Amino acid sequence: MPTRFLLTCAALLCFILYPSSLILSQTPVLRLETGMHTATINRIATDAQGRWLVTASDDKTARVWELPSGRLLRVLRPPLGEGNEGKLFAVALSPDGNTVAAGGWTKAATGSHSIYLFDRASGRLRQRLTDLPNVVLHLVYSRDGRWLAATLGGANGVRVYAAADGFALAHSDTEYSNDSYGADFDAAGRLATSCYDGKLRLYERDAAGKWRRSAQPAAPHGKKPFAVSFTADGERLAVGYSDTTQVSVVSGRDLTPLFAPDTRGVDNGNLSKVAWSADGQTLYAGGQWDKGGAYPIRRWDNGGQGAARDIVTAAHSTIFHLAALPMGGGELYGAAEPSFGLIDGSGAQRLAVTAAVADYRAGRDGFRVAGDGSAVAFGYEYGGKTPARFNVAWRALTLGAGSDGLAAPLTQRDGLAVTDWKNTTEPKLNGQALKLEQYEISRSLALAADGSAFLLGTAYRLRLYERDGRERWQKAIPGEAWSVNLSGDGRLAAAAFADGTIRWYRVTDGAELLAFFPHGDKQRWVLWTPSGYYDASAGAEDFIGWQVNNGPDAAADFYPVGLFRERFYRPDIVAKALYTLDEAKAVAFANEAAGRRQTTETVARKLPPVVEIVTPPDNGEVSANTITVRYNARSEAALTSVKALINGRPAEIVKGGGTRLTANGELTVTVPAQDCVLSLIAENENGPGAAASVRLRWRGRVEAELKAKLYVLAVGVSQYQNASQNLNFAAKDAQDLVNLLRGQEGKLYAKVEAKLLTDAEATRENILDGLDWITRQTTSKDVAVVFLSGHGDNDQFGQYYFLPYGGNFDRLKSTGLVFLEIKNTVKLLAGKVLFFVDSCHSGNTLGGKPKGNPDMNRIINELSDADNGAVVFAASTNRQFSLEDARWGNGAFTKAVLEGLSGCADNKGSGRVTVTALDYYIAERVKELTGGRQTPTTAKPNTVQDFPISVAGTCRK
Repeated sequence: MPTRFLLTCAALLCFILYPSSLILSQTPVLRLETGMHTATINRIATDAQGRWLVTASDDKTARVWELPSGRLLRVLRPPLGEGNEGKLFAVALSPDGNTVAAGGWTKAATGSHSIYLFDRASGRLRQRLTDLPNVVLHLVYSRDGRWLAATLGGANGVRVYAAADGFALAHSDTEYSNDSYGADFDAAGRLATSCYDGKLRLYERDAAGKWRRSAQPAAPHGKKPFAVSFTADGERLAVGYSDTTQVSVVSGRDLTPLFAPDTRGVDNGNLSKVAWSADGQTLYAGGQWDKGGAYPIRRWDNGGQGAARDIVTAAHSTIFHLAALPMGGGELYGAAEPSFGLIDGSGAQRLAVTAAVADYRAGRDGFRVAGDGSAVAFGYEYGGKTPARFNVAWRALTLGAGSDGLAAPLTQRDGLAVTDWKNTTEPKLNGQALKLEQYEISRSLALAADGSAFLLGTAYRLRLYERDGRERWQKAIPGEAWSVNLSGDGRLAAAAFADGTIRWYRVTDGAELLAFFPHGDKQRWVLWTPSGYYDASAGAEDFIGWQVNNGPDAAADFYPVGLFRERFYRPDIVAKALYTLDEAKAVAFANEAAGRRQTTETVARKLPPVVEIVTPPDNGEVSANTITVRYNARSEAALTSVKALINGRPAEIVKGGGTRLTANGELTVTVPAQDCVLSLIAENENGPGAAASVRLRWRGRVEAELKAKLYVLAVGVSQYQNASQNLNFAAKDAQDLVNLLRGQEGKLYAKVEAKLLTDAEATRENILDGLDWITRQTTSKDVAVVFLSGHGDNDQFGQYYFLPYGGNFDRLKSTGLVFLEIKNTVKLLAGKVLFFVDSCHSGNTLGGKPKGNPDMNRIINELSDADNGAVVFAASTNRQFSLEDARWGNGAFTKAVLEGLSGCADNKGSGRVTVTALDYYIAERVKELTGGRQTPTTAKPNTVQDFPISVAGTCRK
């Protein structure tokens, strides 16, 4: 049976496997957050006008997306608990787009399952419908929004709620004998359902307004009808099945069979998900049908009786749901990868949003581990494509690296015969079945090098067995265990999961030690311990964060881990976790080495505020330069400030325009006469919280655009007071950048003013004066560029210093420029800020001798967070050095910057070079120049939109 088919079976049946705790998590839970689902998208829904899409997932979130752009607007977080608690199997969006109904495994705190009703715009949990005896498998609103129907797992049938009457229960039918996965309303308000008992059911209201079942025939072409879909006029109902490749169309009036669309050529899986186009003329179907690794959607025109036509979408796994957009808008799909997309009426793909996770389904040799467990090799793509290697000790991610010295999992050994372990429910040891839970599918195997034990990865668990078959331990896991391995020294187990993480466990008892997430962009990564101590590449630290439940009747909050950087950014602890095999020991050793005190304060006691923009709404229209911003802020500690940002920079607050320190307050803010992003950040004694943002559309008078001024502070030190620290091109890099940017005067900028400090001029005092100058000169309408090239290093406490002319590696505190001075300047700058830093020089040409190795990841992440708001371009990542060569006449990084700004980065021919375009060009060009030995990094706050930096001229390399 194909792997991806089994994935679907697991997703559909997981709710009956493990009991869930009846107590919601009372402590913060560390979770992934990539901006996209990390597990199967079970259901999708849209409003009557097709403005928004909502998706529900096994990752315990629902997400609201803008259509047709696919931009993520909001994450809806129900309360969660251990195991399955919080998984969402169903979602519906009211026709007016105001209310999201979500359900699934939601029984914590009350002992019965619930349906959550969220406000789509704010994300607030407004109401909870309770007393459901089993999981919710499907939700659907009637087309007029008056009714909400829910189908349930087990023999529990359907519930109909009166949305117009506070969602009071209007009807219940429990005369079902199996799971019900499908329901749909027609325009007249009749309801049809499907059930795994083989029957279809039709409901309508009588003259007195009471619901009654009017038909209950057997489905005509299969025993397990899954999805059902009405045409808008209610004349026809399409039925998909999970146990056959056929599709049925029955009468919408009485469910009698009409015809079966042509499904010839569908020779595996099923077409269990069906949906009509908005006009009812085209029928779409998809499901577990695998056609050479693609999962097509079949369509039939002419009311479902036309010739079959197959549409190959961007989905590479089971289609889990289909939904029509309004007239002519096309068809939406959600898939298990996870992914979702939009195909138009002609079958062309118009939108494809895919997962940001690596796909570890690579076969036995695709996941290799070092003998001591400190390095892993894996592939980002299905089948082991795009190989990479990650070294935990050095926190170094290398693309295309070989797996020399790393071993594939051992699956065969004399005297220890584990068979039937690949994609089956009955793995065997020496011919005897190993006991798994019902429907638990075995995925992966690794034998210990000495034959004393073996590790089995399944759809739900990691299980370590003694050689005689006794289970030593088992652990719940975050996703399917596609690959497992055991270190050669017998100390560590490692597993690669469907959520994109790789995790390490202590072999003796299964305690988790480390988790690693390599983002699908193949550049960013984050590595963390169970308590949340982490290391992260530039731009990656907020891929994890703490979810905090607010009880069963409120949405949970999410706090990106970067908000706790001072406490939890601890590369030194992460580096020791696998060595000590104990997180507490790793913390103690690292603290002792760094001279840091142990803290016992919990995350829950140090939470920053949560702020919500009440008005204006996202995509709201403004026509005046001053607007009133109303907000709600929640904070355990007293608020100390609420500040506004426009396009990521401090906004002008009109004096007397409202209080800044109340939980429900308002600000009067000046906005530009153009589209912009408005953000708010609330702060308490624990620090600033995450930014809340809305996009605003300018509808006022369009005035002639005034060109901004550009202010440049460029510092480059090649000739140090201590000659042993000398570099070749740092000073020339600064001079060349100033010359190029001065050429933008009269083009993109009305005026360019620059302060250049090189070599002996670049003293600590002069650099501080330069930082003060650029702070005073730059207004909210301007752009500021800060360029630093020279040496940099960290002291024993992790504090970064830039070395000015008189700087000395051995006396950083007294001779260096501390990072805090740079950060404070960036934070105070009123205009847009571009920060270029090149301070990891080797001290020589290619292959030169290292002189310093600062922690650039922390610098970049700190400067580019929403509270500081700079776009940061860094020459290299941690553990790399910035390379120079006389052939280039500059450092590799600056050469790429100069080429890109001059016009080489204008790959779309727009005549302007933007932040995004420059980022892409620098990355590719530096890789080309250095043979992949140097990796520049760019980080942009999510509060800052892409913007032009220069007018493009002729590209000259």
